[in-house]
Amino acid sequence: MSYQVLARRWRPQTFAQMVGQEHVLRALVNALERNRLHHAYLLTGTRGVGKTTLARLIAKCLNCEQGISASPCGECSACREIAEGRFVDLLEIDAASRTKVEDTRDLLENVQYAPARGRFKVYLIDEVHMLSTHSFNALLKTLEEPPPHVKFLLATTDPQKLPATVLSRCLQLHLKNLSPEQISAHLAHVLREEAIDFEDPALWELAVAAEGSMRDALSLTDQAIAHGGGSVATATVTEMLGYIERELLRALVEALLQASADRVLAVVADMAAHGADFERALSELLAVLHRVALAQTVPATLAAMHAERERFAHWAALASAADVQLYYQIGLMCRRDLPYAPDARSGFEMALLRMLAFRPAQPADALSAAAPPSPRATPPRSEPAGQGAVVPPKKSEPAARWPAGVRVAPRPSAPTEPGPAVAPPSAAPGAPSGVPASAAAPVEAPATPAAGAVSAAAVTLASGQADTAPAGRLADVNPGNWHRLLAECELGGMARTVASHCLPQAVEGATLQLLLQQEHEILCQPQCDERIAAALATRFGHAVTVRVRPARVEGETPAARTARIAAERRQHAVAAIEADANVRMLMENFSGKLHRDSITVLEPADTGREEA
Repeated sequence: MSYQVLARRWRPQTFAQMVGQEHVLRALVNALERNRLHHAYLLTGTRGVGKTTLARLIAKCLNCEQGISASPCGECSACREIAEGRFVDLLEIDAASRTKVEDTRDLLENVQYAPARGRFKVYLIDEVHMLSTHSFNALLKTLEEPPPHVKFLLATTDPQKLPATVLSRCLQLHLKNLSPEQISAHLAHVLREEAIDFEDPALWELAVAAEGSMRDALSLTDQAIAHGGGSVATATVTEMLGYIERELLRALVEALLQASADRVLAVVADMAAHGADFERALSELLAVLHRVALAQTVPATLAAMHAERERFAHWAALASAADVQLYYQIGLMCRRDLPYAPDARSGFEMALLRMLAFRPAQPADALSAAAPPSPRATPPRSEPAGQGAVVPPKKSEPAARWPAGVRVAPRPSAPTEPGPAVAPPSAAPGAPSGVPASAAAPVEAPATPAAGAVSAAAVTLASGQADTAPAGRLADVNPGNWHRLLAECELGGMARTVASHCLPQAVEGATLQLLLQQEHEILCQPQCDERIAAALATRFGHAVTVRVRPARVEGETPAARTARIAAERRQHAVAAIEADANVRMLMENFSGKLHRDSITVLEPADTGREEA
């Protein structure tokens, strides 16, 4: 017996064998069980998702000798003949080869005759959008009022080309593209039944390459089996699909996230030596960056990455979320412009170099560029800045990020030791117009907030858990100053995310024990502990050991504090806009309406001043 390809051998014979499409199967099963059958069904969807297969299953359900049922027996002569494609009352018509109106009229002449074998005469018209306008017009009357023994099953990949008069006469069922997870799981089942060795990453590559089509996936699997000599291995699948070698791609991602231009260009040279398709390589790099961004933003997605979970967790900790987002955006733009490059390799290299060139400067770089080098950085409040001095802002200090004119009422909190308040530079009275506020007034000045309101700088001290003085020694670290310590440390990426969801539990010598919120337990990675320890060692000037343990955290973590402050800023920004005299005048005189969702709280510039 001749070999039968996997796509035909594994064509579903019952609804239960269908992969995905639960929404369509539910509608059909309910209609069959309640005998509420439409006379014309329109099945739409991309190639290889099961339109023709589903139409044949409907014909089998209608003509099974055991009766109309959502579970045909598969043993009677009607079921077997439909499965073998030789049932006389199932007329499969390829509309692409019968587009003339004469073909349609010849077809409709036999509609009036009763079925020869089955219960219904079923007309399956594939790629129905290929029919001509005259053919559609000839079909309309019969499609609207067919004889009771006739059912029409129309299938198309392009329903937009069908006339509205045809769409209104059919019950439309749209078949969705299958997800890579569904396809790879089905391929694993098929290969196990076929007793063929395979590797899970290879099946994932095939599933992604199939682009939602199960038939394409099975055809690619047949090709991979032939290419690999009876097995499906990742290396052979990668070579067959024309992808770059996984090791080269991993080395490229590692070098890019570590901002090593020399290593990036060395990997590109290796890729050129292996004859890589640089346009496809850029697409694969974007796919990896997408998954890294998912791991950074929604760490729970790491669980679905199976064998590559640890690798993506490591990559997510190498770079900040802002860097990854920037790389992805630059890659998208360079992918669009790649055809205009002198050659594919130079365009690919320029895309990578552009990612590194536009990478935001790290805090250490920014400080060294703004001020002469000093042996040790000191907290800003320990030494007031004189007139004309430039004070680098703390990036996570909420007080410097409030827009001018927005005041926040204080929240009840435990009383703290009174101390000199630091007024915003822009609040200095008598500052001449056009003169920078930092040069017009000293940094430290008595704060005199209006009654019933406090300045933005006071919000961070009056709300949430009481702040304490910045930690001068590791032994001074506590939940009250943990957020200040993070602001002073050069920490980014997933390590900063982990630290912001923690609170200090205890300090034993040079060991700091942190409690991580239980819902973020998946963030626990040894690399993050090491990066936090390195940042603290730089801050305190001696080696530090950090131990992170998931537990129930009592108190406000830096992440929760940041979210609370952002919510308060937005709340009071909305209140300030609603109270604005000009806004109220426009709403009253012109029947205006304020859309609160359109209000965006602007981030101030990195100058330490409040901006409107």
